[in-house]
Amino acid sequence: MSRVQLALRVSDLEGSIAFYRSLFGVEPAKLRPGYANFAVTEPPLKLVLIEGEPGRPTVMDHLGVEVETSGEVNAATARLSELGLFTQVENDTTCCYALQDKVWVHGPGTEPWEVYTVKADAPDATSVHPAGASPDTACECGTPAELVGDAAVKCCG
Repeated sequence: MSRVQLALRVSDLEGSIAFYRSLFGVEPAKLRPGYANFAVTEPPLKLVLIEGEPGRPTVMDHLGVEVETSGEVNAATARLSELGLFTQVENDTTCCYALQDKVWVHGPGTEPWEVYTVKADAPDATSVHPAGASPDTACECGTPAELVGDAAVKCCG
């Protein structure tokens, strides 16, 4: 089963968890410092909450499609590449407290989309670096897309 992912950057993580717990009638599937996600069955949704700056309004961080296997990620990569879209592949990447395979594309408004699969739980949020960055340039999970060369890239999703 695949489902759409919506990742929001929120200033009040605890208040947002309480709101979405009530809205969807489910408990968070994962809670970590500065991070929560809900695996909602109906409607099929993976809601990710990333702690942002205090006092700031909630903003969309990125969108995604969670799939079951790495083969589905590879198929999406091939399909999107054949359509002429710039794809950025991240295999065996640690992001949002999970080991993932994923591919990124950007919509016409530069909105970042990922097609990804979770391979295993991970103790850390991320160990991914932006494209073109040196290995000692760390980033935080959910950081906004940035331009590197002519392409918008994402640190992690």
